[in-house]
Amino acid sequence: MVPWFRPTSKRLGIAAGPGSSPVDRRTDRVNDSSVVASRNAEIVGEAAALLSAVADPIRLQLLNQLAARTSCVCDLQVEPEIPGNLLSYHLKVLREAGLIEGARRGRWIDYSLTEGALDRLHAALPSAQRSSRHLTVIG
Repeated sequence: MVPWFRPTSKRLGIAAGPGSSPVDRRTDRVNDSSVVASRNAEIVGEAAALLSAVADPIRLQLLNQLAARTSCVCDLQVEPEIPGNLLSYHLKVLREAGLIEGARRGRWIDYSLTEGALDRLHAALPSAQRSSRHLTVIG
């Protein structure tokens, strides 16, 4: 590279590339389009993580059971029956996604849905109103 040559974005003081600030250093104004784009990407990423947590049939069965009532880990049963260590793994995935919470009761743990878990799942799904802008009905 020629020592006196610098890329245009650096020469003008505009941050570019991943992890760069959405601020134009020449004017110290926030670049609204990059802030909106990064926020949209964050929302989509959160929705994808939430939906991937319930994409497994066993975890979906567990959510259905916990939607009906709080259950002790000893009472949670899925079809087909799975070993205890696999059940613990699926409960951990749901817990880390923020969909369920556990409360220790002696040796046992009672699991329940977190406040607003089903609303968050519903919000993660694309709605007909939002997706109608992108779909064309041919008839």
